[in-house]
Amino acid sequence: MILVTFVGLYGFATCLLYLAMLQTPDTFGAIMAKVPGVSMMILPFRPLWMSARGGRLSIGDNAPDFELPMLGEGKLVHLSNEYREQPVVLVFGSYT
Repeated sequence: MILVTFVGLYGFATCLLYLAMLQTPDTFGAIMAKVPGVSMMILPFRPLWMSARGGRLSIGDNAPDFELPMLGEGKLVHLSNEYREQPVVLVFGSYT
């Protein structure tokens, strides 16, 4: 009986973590701020994260269109407009 209860609680906690990962980054961060750190050693964080946030693109797929505000200016830059005019390289990361 204790084992069944433990497995049920583990499954419930895993489902809650997965549902939290599906939320917006701000909401997910607020939820995770309240989760004890030891739970990251117990719950399958990485497989859940890769499923919830892994995306659906494969190598060679076109990047989805998006728009971003241009720094220092009031206009928006659309990926689709830039791509029509010239090749585009997207670099993600931090230089701090």
